Amino acid sequence: MPHKVATVFSMHSMQSKLPQVGTTIFTVMSKMAAEHGAINLSQGFPDFDCPDRLRELVSEHLNGRKNQYPPMAGILPLREEIAAKVHGLYGAQVCPENEVTVTSGATEALFDAIQATVGVGDEVILFDPAYDCYDPAIRLAGATPVRLPLSLPDYSIDFEALARAITPRTRMVMINSPHNPCGSVLSAEDLDKLAETIRGHAIVVLSDEVYEHMVFDEQSHASVLGHDELREKSFAVFSFGKTYHATGWKLAYCVAPPSFTAEFRKVHQFVTFTSVSFLQYALADYMHECPQHATELASFYQAKRDRFCELLAPSRFRFMPSAGTYFQLADYSAISDEDDMTFVTRLTREQGVAAIPLSPFYGVSTHLSDNPAQTTKPESRIIRFCFCKEDATLESAAKILCAL
Repeated sequence: MPHKVATVFSMHSMQSKLPQVGTTIFTVMSKMAAEHGAINLSQGFPDFDCPDRLRELVSEHLNGRKNQYPPMAGILPLREEIAAKVHGLYGAQVCPENEVTVTSGATEALFDAIQATVGVGDEVILFDPAYDCYDPAIRLAGATPVRLPLSLPDYSIDFEALARAITPRTRMVMINSPHNPCGSVLSAEDLDKLAETIRGHAIVVLSDEVYEHMVFDEQSHASVLGHDELREKSFAVFSFGKTYHATGWKLAYCVAPPSFTAEFRKVHQFVTFTSVSFLQYALADYMHECPQHATELASFYQAKRDRFCELLAPSRFRFMPSAGTYFQLADYSAISDEDDMTFVTRLTREQGVAAIPLSPFYGVSTHLSDNPAQTTKPESRIIRFCFCKEDATLESAAKILCAL
């Protein structure tokens, strides 16, 4: 019998689909923090556990044999709880059967929405600094990211610039509120301006709202689901992990009109198909038993923001208290003239506190008139701290930061 000739496939011959993408900055900084025993205020996860009752329900359903495939779109009791929550918060009537889909984290939901909507030759507008999973998902769909800088100092959308950036190829606009990494929030008036700007264009909105319950200073979260015009042309993405202090569960959901959801699920079924069954049952029960957890989250995290800002006040960092999320930006220009990556590396290795540089969240704009290859990153020295930590953790970190 003749020998088959084996074809040796060399990695050197593989053409990367994402040649400019490396390891995410969150992995880099958390790894560095662990290696140097630093206090980790970089990656956005709490150092406290999820609610006791929620963990009890997880155990009950795990031991109650809820361990097989659940429905592809998520278990119906959980989708019904989501629909009830959306109606209670935003006044929108959504159908749990054909408008709500449970996903394995918000990153998957964002990816599914992009893959379901855009393709080769399309353009997707996003605003810098932008969460790092947006751009690669757009490129993997064969579309072109069009990156517009948010306006300083409040990181707001320049709607005139948005209007100028729209072309016949624009298929999607991505928004993120409350905003990671900046902590800024969109108002109801901002959503009105967005609706007006894209009116008359065949543009879909992808709204990343994973920090919906973390809006501070007596302000309310403005969701596309509460805007009659935008709701009909939007995917809205939310996170159980952020809301219930369980980021490692990687559970989220997407709410969208029936025709959008149908296309979304075509992608979802071949990305993860479904999400962990016993966690879904536990969350459905907990949302029904303890709805106050979500509504009290803003005051819980505002207290942590206020405490962290109070601790950091004597330092040489300059900052404005975050309007939302559990992140706080800080300007270190009075401390060092280093670039942000160099500064956070030294801060982690030598001082023992890890933070996130802002530069990885910026890209290259294709719509800046003077130079089409110009970066959207402004000349600033700003880093991001995460304050979803125990008070003792924040106090230990602040002691180091105030000594710089």
